Amino acid sequence: MNKKFTAEILLLFVAFIWGATFVIVQNAIDILPPLLFNAIRFMIAGIIILIIYLIRRKKNKIPQKNAFIAGVVLGSCLFIGYSLQTIGLLYTTPSKAGFITGLSVVMVPLLAFFILKSWPSPTAILGSIAATIGLYLLAVKNTSPFSIGDFYVLLCTFGFAFHIIFTDRFAKKLPVLLLTTIQLFTVAFLCLISAFIFENWEIILNPELYNSSSLLFALFITAILGTSIAFFIQTYSQKATSPTRVAIILAMEPVFAAITSFLWINERLSIGAVIGCILILFGMIIAELPVSKWGIFPFKKKQTIPK
Repeated sequence: MNKKFTAEILLLFVAFIWGATFVIVQNAIDILPPLLFNAIRFMIAGIIILIIYLIRRKKNKIPQKNAFIAGVVLGSCLFIGYSLQTIGLLYTTPSKAGFITGLSVVMVPLLAFFILKSWPSPTAILGSIAATIGLYLLAVKNTSPFSIGDFYVLLCTFGFAFHIIFTDRFAKKLPVLLLTTIQLFTVAFLCLISAFIFENWEIILNPELYNSSSLLFALFITAILGTSIAFFIQTYSQKATSPTRVAIILAMEPVFAAITSFLWINERLSIGAVIGCILILFGMIIAELPVSKWGIFPFKKKQTIPK
């Protein structure tokens, strides 16, 4: 139980990092194109984790090929999530994008059912529903027709959801440092190729770019805290907890983003947004309660589905 509690506290810290750095990233991509920014960010993070891995490398019987394939799969899922979310933001509002991305809270238990043959507990399902309603109240201030941007963001949600699912499968069997290194370099490589195809990559040849303290600060913070440390923690922590709980805990990211935006740039929260934050927190807490505490669930939790 202590190991599980520690893992979930660390995941909450990851959600805080991602939420707190949202404003920093938004300012940085005004200077550097998003895919190119992510390519540099993930490359720096990959190099950091690689150095740590080489220093602490131990001989093990796990084939390196297995770790390479798993890392490429995880990195590809992350790339799909980040790239489609960025494209979607060109055609939709940040609030709607935030809500749709947060739907991974609902998608993860469904995908876990089909892929991992694992049925989430009733409390986890109830927590997912509460967190989804909270995300809606926090992110969506007004309604508008479903757009092509919303469709791209919806697809990106599959990337993030599959990343959580596959991390659950791979992290228990493979070295965490090696797995994290490969997935970070995979994202960097795919972002770099995409940037050369779709973005104005020549901007990196402009010497004035490197005089931007805000950009260098954003790359430093996001590469170290928001990428290398964050994804190492997520990969490590998923050894001890379920994919559904991971999704619910990471749903705290927009809550931390809202709080830090209020503190740093004085962005005011509506009453609905405050209620949304409370519901997400409620969903995270209720998902942690054992089924035995709830008399409203007369049935037993199913762990697996017979093959």
